Amino acid sequence: MQKGSINRVILVGHLGGDAESRYTPSGTAVANFNVATNESRKNADGDFQDHTEWHRCVLFGKPAETAAQYLKKGQMVYVEGRLRTRSWEDKEGNKRTTTEVHGDMFTMLGRRSDSGGNAPSKPDSGGDDDDLPF
Repeated sequence: MQKGSINRVILVGHLGGDAESRYTPSGTAVANFNVATNESRKNADGDFQDHTEWHRCVLFGKPAETAAQYLKKGQMVYVEGRLRTRSWEDKEGNKRTTTEVHGDMFTMLGRRSDSGGNAPSKPDSGGDDDDLPF
């Protein structure tokens, strides 16, 4: 990291869908999911309007395995990580670019939508199975 340089993101929002997982050729777990954050803004007439921003999140390794198993659509989640931008060529040969949050850790917040019980709030930072809050 360069001196005086910080790349840190903290999001608290709702999942737009279940976390999706895959494995790299070397066997590393990768989980992708979208988080929606909301804010209210005053429009030109002075009325408040809601604004939703969508954030593409990626986790790797043990946190990715846990996310794929437990993160479900509508659930509130805390994600902490850093921004990464990547580029690729699509099937038509067009250059595409996206910016993602590469998460270091996440915490499930609020109530679990699939069981109605309280979700654990201990972060999963990739420790061994004995450290998992489940």
